[in-house]
Amino acid sequence: IGRKMNDDKITAREAIPQSPPHRKVQSYGKQLRTNTGTIHQKRNQQLRKHSLDESRILNHHHANKNSGYCCSTPNSSDDDEFYPYSTVTGGGSGEIGSISDHHVDYLHLNQGLDGVGVDGGDEIQNWSQQPLPEFIASGGGVGTFKVPSRAPVNPTRPPCLELRPHPLRETQAKVGKFLRTIASTETQLWGGEESCVRVWNYEDAYMPGAGGRARRGDEDSAPFYESVSTPPTLCLVVDHGSQLVWSGHKDGKIRSWKMGTKVPPEDGLKECLSWQAHRGPVLSIEVSSHGDLWSGSEGGVVRVWPWEAVEKSLSLSPEEKHMATLLVERSVIDLKTQVTVNGVCQIPSSDVKILLSDTARAKVWAVGSVAFSLWDARTRELLKVFNIEGQTENRVDTQLPQEQPVEDEMNVKFVAKSKKEKSPGFLQRSRNAIMGAADAVRRVATKGGFNEDGKRTEAIVLASNGMIWTGSSNGLLIQWDGNGNRVREISHDGSGVLCFCCHGSRIWVGYVNGMVQVMDLEGNLIVGWLAHYGPIIKLVVGDGSVFSLATHGGIRGWNISSPSPVDDILRSELSEREVMYTRLQNLRILVGTWNVGQGRASQEALKSWLGSCMSDVGILVVGLQEVEMGAGFLAMSAAKETVGIEGSAVGQWWQDHIGKVLDEKSTFERVGSRQLAGLMVAIWVRKTLRSHVGDLDVSAVACGLGRAIGNKVG
Repeated sequence: IGRKMNDDKITAREAIPQSPPHRKVQSYGKQLRTNTGTIHQKRNQQLRKHSLDESRILNHHHANKNSGYCCSTPNSSDDDEFYPYSTVTGGGSGEIGSISDHHVDYLHLNQGLDGVGVDGGDEIQNWSQQPLPEFIASGGGVGTFKVPSRAPVNPTRPPCLELRPHPLRETQAKVGKFLRTIASTETQLWGGEESCVRVWNYEDAYMPGAGGRARRGDEDSAPFYESVSTPPTLCLVVDHGSQLVWSGHKDGKIRSWKMGTKVPPEDGLKECLSWQAHRGPVLSIEVSSHGDLWSGSEGGVVRVWPWEAVEKSLSLSPEEKHMATLLVERSVIDLKTQVTVNGVCQIPSSDVKILLSDTARAKVWAVGSVAFSLWDARTRELLKVFNIEGQTENRVDTQLPQEQPVEDEMNVKFVAKSKKEKSPGFLQRSRNAIMGAADAVRRVATKGGFNEDGKRTEAIVLASNGMIWTGSSNGLLIQWDGNGNRVREISHDGSGVLCFCCHGSRIWVGYVNGMVQVMDLEGNLIVGWLAHYGPIIKLVVGDGSVFSLATHGGIRGWNISSPSPVDDILRSELSEREVMYTRLQNLRILVGTWNVGQGRASQEALKSWLGSCMSDVGILVVGLQEVEMGAGFLAMSAAKETVGIEGSAVGQWWQDHIGKVLDEKSTFERVGSRQLAGLMVAIWVRKTLRSHVGDLDVSAVACGLGRAIGNKVG
């Protein structure tokens, strides 16, 4: 163990650069005045007596070996031998100091102060007002000291097409432009937004974005078209037979869009046909092997819209649009109603999140969180109901009030007035209760207390060999045969699975941690990489690529053959042309902390701390300690944290007064803040950089008493 520790020390020392680090032009570590502190005599700031050019400093260091650097023997393990120290001469407590042309060894500072008598009190006071030495780290090394790699092309993943670069979260939330899903045709990529449907043409994928003419967040996106305004789009499916794209929306309507349509951006795409499919949101939609349109909603509702009625409605003229809508609505087949007998429903009552069409076997899978129902696509009969363990379930769920179109509701009311349905008898109700209790006991006994929430089904895909794969929220991948029999389970990542897609002999898997993995048909892992810095919610194949959509709205296209030698060639070519598409800009970030001791600083103190330093700073982060203290305040803060309430009047006072010093109205903008008891952090960004700053996450971790409050740490 001792030898290993010595080796670690040697490695750490080798990682520290031998040259002196770069020094700051100014020092911000000042003793600040408050309106409650002692008033000192203000002194003028001394002018610099030499240039702060970096080469001059380095030359001065090498030429003068005895100019105040702490030198020691080569074998010394003292940290003082690595970096030089310099003092900064400053004025009173309100000025920012400047580096002098002489150096002082702080190790001998105590010896100098020991020789000062009572008459030297002013000198001691001057030394106490000196700021601590500050340095800029030169970086480099190994382990935690290693500088992150910077390259024109990420070396840890294949090159990709940025169809829509990651937009800042703030640009999407205010205007309702979050992308929820995508679907691909042969020539277009369709996206479902919160306010419309968006279309990209693959032939325009490599064209430059609209820049400043585009909506904020889409400046660098490939050219696209948008539809007229719609409610949030939750699901999309491509119908190659009808050359239509079907979309399910939050308002319960299903809408159709013509493929290959190109319209001026100012006009917007217009729907071909729409109707009210469900009272609740349309969560899933699928086209069966027989051309019927299947849709799923809340409460386990599954409805079928026969292709004959849909085709006839599409053939009607625009003047007969109302008749077309009525024709489709009346043709509905509610499968949940068909399998409900005497108030007992045979299928799960959970939301139908996914519908999958097995075209080879003419079956449709309806997927809930913890159970599946298997249907015959031709006869629309229920074939099987089973759980995620592969066990057939005896469903005895009580029928909930079913969704009916307006016309059906009127018919039901008319029939109800003339004839009442006979309620189930005593024996039937007793039988249902006994079967339900027995089925619940059987499920608990077979699962052994297993937590179903940890195995929620989030995705499903049909592989090219006819096998079905499902992904769970705990990262489990389960293989099924076409009849709903569980074959085996594997796991390649502990994160939750959110989406699948299959092309040829490869299965692509998207995870909640942003990883993409490629497997063969047997489930063997081929390769994986970090595709997005966020959960991947959809994977589709189109135009020789696999397009991935992350929750933040970014879309990337990955070559269908990746990883391959083409990736290395493309990475090399892009690296050689780095100057053509990269732009470097240096920013200065100022991070300051202050233990305010429950006080409130004067405007002059804040100006001396921050005001004179902000001319060349782009981002400012301020951390305050002991903003408020006391047992009562800490207890109240802990109570507020439990219900999600944060901040205080004193914390807001500090933010407002710092904002006045920074001139929030014209120069800086506050982008975020967080307060945990007596601790507070706030961030300001220069307005010229505001469009490039976003996705701000400010949180607090209570490390104080009972993990409920924070004082010294948090």
